[in-house]
Amino acid sequence: MITLDDRIALVTGAGSGIGAAIAACFAQAGAFVHISDLDEAAAEATAGSLRAAGHRVEALRLDVADEAACLAAARRVEERSGRCDVLVNNAGVGHVGTVLTTGTDDLDRLWKVNVLGPRHLSRAVLPGMLERRRGSIIHIASIAGLMGMEARFAYTLSKHAVVGMTRSMAMDLGTTGVRVNCICPGRVRTPFVDAMLRQYADPAEYLRQLESPHAMKRMAAPPEIASAALFLASDAASFVTGSALTVDGGYTAGK
Repeated sequence: MITLDDRIALVTGAGSGIGAAIAACFAQAGAFVHISDLDEAAAEATAGSLRAAGHRVEALRLDVADEAACLAAARRVEERSGRCDVLVNNAGVGHVGTVLTTGTDDLDRLWKVNVLGPRHLSRAVLPGMLERRRGSIIHIASIAGLMGMEARFAYTLSKHAVVGMTRSMAMDLGTTGVRVNCICPGRVRTPFVDAMLRQYADPAEYLRQLESPHAMKRMAAPPEIASAALFLASDAASFVTGSALTVDGGYTAGK
C-alpha cells in the first residue's frame, strides 16, 4: 500500500481539477497538504471539504508567477509544518494560437506561469530538501510536452520546457536524495472542460472529438492523474527520477 504518512506536501493550482484531486489523494494517503491557488476561495473550498473528512490541510493564496510570493509560500510551509517533503507544481494556464497569432504578451504569460512558476517554487523548497537529503518534486506537464499540438504554440512550447526542466533538475540533483519527475497527462475531464463543452451547440459531438484521439476513447478523470502523482511522491518510486510519466489513455501510443 502506498502511503504518505507524516509527509508535508505543497500543491499548486489545487482549487479545482487535477490539483484538487492530487491534494485529496495526498491527504487521504496521510500527508499534511498545503493547498495553494491563485483563487484563495477555491483553495479554501478544497481545504474545507478535506478538513470535514478529518484530513490535515491548510489553504493559501499563491500567484506562482510571482517569485517573491513563491519564496513566502515556502517559508509559510516551513514555519507551519517544519519542512516540505513533496512539491507538486500543478498550476498552469493555456492558450489557443499558432506562432503567427500568439502575441508576445500571451507567450510571456504562459512562460511566467507554466515554466517560471515551477522554477520559482523548486528553488524555494530545495534548500530544505537538500539539507534533509530527501524530497520529491513533481511537475505537471502534458502530452504537449512530448509532441506537437495544433494551434497550441505557446502551450506546447511551455510544456516542452517543463519536461526539459524536469530532466535537467534530475541530473543536477541525482545524488542529493531529491527526486524530480513530471507527469504528462492526456486530456482530463475537469470542471473547465465541462464549462467549455456547454458553450457548444452539440456538446456530445465535441466531447467525442476530444475523446477520440485516446486509445481508450475517453478522457482521464482527475483522480487518475492524482494516483500517478501519489506514486511519484512516495517511497515506491525511490528509483524514479527524471521521468516524464505519460498518463494519457493511449493518446500518444499511435502518434
